[in-house]
This record gives sequence, C-alpha cells and structure tokens, in this order.
Amino acid sequence: MSSYAKALCRDLISQSDELSMNKMKSVSQTKIIDITEVSEYEKYVYRCLVGPFRRYKKRQEYLEKAIPKGFHKKLLIFDGEIVGQIEYVPAEVSYYPIMGDNIIVMNCIWVLRKAKGHNFGKLLLQDMIKSEKDSAGFATIALENHWSPWFMKCQMEKLGFKPLDSIKVTHKAKHKGQVFSIYLMWMPTTENAKPPKWKKEKFLEGITFCTAHPLYHPQTWKGNIFEAK
Repeated sequence: MSSYAKALCRDLISQSDELSMNKMKSVSQTKIIDITEVSEYEKYVYRCLVGPFRRYKKRQEYLEKAIPKGFHKKLLIFDGEIVGQIEYVPAEVSYYPIMGDNIIVMNCIWVLRKAKGHNFGKLLLQDMIKSEKDSAGFATIALENHWSPWFMKCQMEKLGFKPLDSIKVTHKAKHKGQVFSIYLMWMPTTENAKPPKWKKEKFLEGITFCTAHPLYHPQTWKGNIFEAK
C-alpha cells in the first residue's frame, strides 16, 4: 500500500473514532430509500451522487436484466441532502465476475467526503444485511495501491469484509506502470457459508456498466483495459 493510501486509511479510521459521539444524532436525521421502488429518484439508478445525468446503453441493458432479479440501489439522505449510496444484487446478476450460492454482491458503496465521520457506510451496510437476511453472505471487491480513493481495501475491511484472493494488474491507459491489486472480499453471515469464487481474468476486461467506477472500461477502448502482473 502506498504512503498516501496508508495515510488516507488512518485519517478515515481516526476521524470515524473521534466523531463516534455524533452517531446517535446522525441516525435521527437520516433515512435510507430504495430508489428501485421510488420514481422520484429514478435518475440516481443510472448515475452516481455527482456528475451529469445521462442514460447510456450498457448501464440500461444491465438494469433491465438485473432489477427483476433482485438489484437494489439505495440512497442515504441526511438532513434533507443525498450523501451516500449502496448498490447490491444477487451474485448471478452482479456486474462483477463473482459466483456463489445464495450470495449477495455489493456492487458499490459510497459516502460523500463531506459526510464522513457519521458511520454512514456502516448504516448502509447494515441496511443491506437486514434487507437480505436470508442470504449466506456478502461479497464485493477492494483495491490496493489504486489512485482512486474508492473501494480501498482498508475501508472494506473496516466495514467487516475479509480478503479471499487477489490479482495484481496495471492500467493500459492511465498511470502506466503503477501496479495495483484487486481483491475478492467476503463477509459470511451464516454458519458454514460457502465462500464465493471469481474469474480473475475477467477483471482484465474492466467494468462497462458504471462510468464512475475505478475499473471502468471506456466503450472506445478495444480489448482488455488491464494487464495482469
């Protein structure tokens, strides 16, 4: 892990500890809404919390397949403002190549930096677990030594996930030569839950269903966007 990443992880953890006294107050002003069931927030099904709204083909095709099979995207609203989101789905319709019986895959979780210190990430995770109480466990990915602050391994571990396996890669277009790791992360919620498996080589293709994802594969790029190291 780079010195910058280590410092950022320490900052995130220490700030969360220092501001834990605000947790009860934060909860009282917070609500979580499943926007796959509320048309008022439909545009956020297609986009992240920031940036322009636009439908694009890959995302729309994915949602048309995933929503009927259990896709959920939820927004966390604090004091009237949208500050967090979580997206999850059964493994068979996740956009990650992760497989497993009765496993839910967390596609993403994100809390705006200005809203840190209230344990909102934990609230979103707990809401997902409560909503999917019959699942055997939850899987996701994590990144280490990547230039993006999203999906950091230390953040996922703080939420309760543990690494099962990893692959080292480089990006063919950005930060050439910088090696980073993609991890398969796992959090069982039932006794004797069977861990998920993944197709590591598929991650070399990148992610096409979310333009804001750190592993995004632009439609203009031909072939794999990552190279294994």
